[in-house]
Order: sequence, then structure tokens, then C-alpha cells
Amino acid sequence: MGTTTARAAQPAEVKKGPGAPPPGATRRKRSMGVQNAAGWLFSTPFLALFTVFMAFPILATLLMSFTDFGLRNVTRPWEANFIGFENYTELFGDEKFLTSLFNTAYFVVVGVPLTIALGLVVAVLLNNGIDRARTFFRVGFYAPVVTTIVAVAVVWRFVLDPSDGLIAGLFSEVGLTAPDFLGSETLAMPSMIAMAVWRNVGTVMVLFIAGLQAIPTEVREAARLDGAGVWQEFRGITVPLLRPTLLYATVITTIGYLNVFEEPFVMTQGGPSDSTLTVSLNMYREGFNFFHMGYASAMAYVLFVVIMGITVLQLRLLKDNTK
Repeated sequence: MGTTTARAAQPAEVKKGPGAPPPGATRRKRSMGVQNAAGWLFSTPFLALFTVFMAFPILATLLMSFTDFGLRNVTRPWEANFIGFENYTELFGDEKFLTSLFNTAYFVVVGVPLTIALGLVVAVLLNNGIDRARTFFRVGFYAPVVTTIVAVAVVWRFVLDPSDGLIAGLFSEVGLTAPDFLGSETLAMPSMIAMAVWRNVGTVMVLFIAGLQAIPTEVREAARLDGAGVWQEFRGITVPLLRPTLLYATVITTIGYLNVFEEPFVMTQGGPSDSTLTVSLNMYREGFNFFHMGYASAMAYVLFVVIMGITVLQLRLLKDNTK
């Protein structure tokens, strides 16, 4: 009997089998649960701000685009009338919207290649061709990126002023009269593109310098030993190995130029004769000048679809060319 009592007092052995959890699994599971809870806790401020200031406005704007939401509905939004796709169908019969869409396409088609090409040239020169004061030149080219648009506008207004500007002074030195760049329907948009390229080439330059420094030096040395010249090395080695950086720079530059707003807003207000009116500026006018907020919301989502389509196309090209 004593033996039986002693055996009963011993703890029951844990049965080990194929379905039994490994030693310490419960403890690790509890630890992971605590870590997950801590992660969600630290993420709560961001999630709250994102929901209030990003997710909710995006959803509200989408719903608004299907209504005739206007100034009268700011205090009573529930009184806005649901009109379906009427805003969207009206857009493509709106001559002003079609003009702004054409101007935006013109800005992108001309501005993006110029920005990419100039950024690549500057990056190659700063990475290989210039030895002295390299940091000074890098800072100089990047400075416009971090400069406010107001300061940029003041500088470019002075440069392009037809009477007292820098270019006007150069023209007068040779006995010519400078054109009114910002007052001409023909020259206003190229002037905007020139300012945008000057302001954004620094961002592209930084991306390309990072990509150039990632190219192995052994590849370049092997090409030179095989007799490749500077142009052959650039075309056969630099450009192919730089393709991911090239397409990434193209994607972010295209997105930025499709959303162009500050340049025409500060410099020309969309004039003269809507020659520099872009989709973003037109959207701003419809929403905050004329208070056609439902119509402006539809315009915003058309631009969103265009940006998404072009971005997906470019990313597919990036994936297909870097396998």
C-alpha cells in the first residue's frame, strides 16, 4: 500500500507523441502574442492618424464624386444628392478639363525625359568626371529640391521678367528684346517645364549616383581591358545595369509631374488663356473657387486612375527587364 501511495504522489508523465507540442512551444507562443500586442500598441497612434487624415478623406472623396456636393452641403453633407456617374460623364465633355488634361500630358511627355536625361548626365559627371569640389556640386544641384516653391517662383520670375529679368539683360546686350515668357501662350508651358526640370533634377541625380556606385568596378575594368571606349562602356554596361534605377526614377518623376500644381499656381495661375492649366490646378479651382466639390472629386479620381495605370505599366516594365 505504501508503494501504491508513493506512485500516486508522483506527477503524471507527459505523454510524448507525434501530436504533442515541442518543449517550450507554449512559452514561445505567449511571448509572440505579447510582442504582437506591443507592436499594435505602438502602431496605434499612426493608425489613428492615418485613418482620420488619410483613409477617411479618401473614402469620403470617392463617395462625394457620385454626388452634387457643393458649398451648401459643407454643414449638411447628408443633403447632397446622389447623381451616379454624372460627374464623370460631364468631365469628358468639359473643354476646360480636356485642355488641362492635354496640358498635363504635355508637361509629362516633355518634362520627364528632360529631367531623367539631365539627371543621368549630371550623375555620371559627378560620379566619374569631376574630382575636385564634388560635394559642392552635389549640394548645388540638390539645393533646389529642398527650396520652397515661393523662393523658386521669385527667382524664376526675376529670370524670366521681360523688362528687368536676367534673360532680358542678356538679350539687351546683343540689341534684342526678350520675349514675355510667362505671358505667351507658346512659351509659358516650356517655361514651366524648364523650372520643374531645374527644381527636380537633383532628386534624379541622387538616385543615379546611388545606382552608379552599385555597379561593380570589376565589370568596368573588364570592359576597358577588352578595348571598350567611354561611349561603349556607357551604352553597354552603365545603362543596362542602371535600368532598375532608371525606371524607378521615371516612375516617381512621372507621378510627381502628373500631379503638377505649384508651378502654374504660383507663376501663371493657369494662364495665359489656360495654356498652363493642369488637372490639379483645375481641380483646385473647381473645388475651392467654385465649390463644385463633387465635380472636383470626380476629377481627382480620374487623375488617380491615370496615375495608377501609368505606374502599373512602368512597374511591369521594370519587372520584365530585370529578370
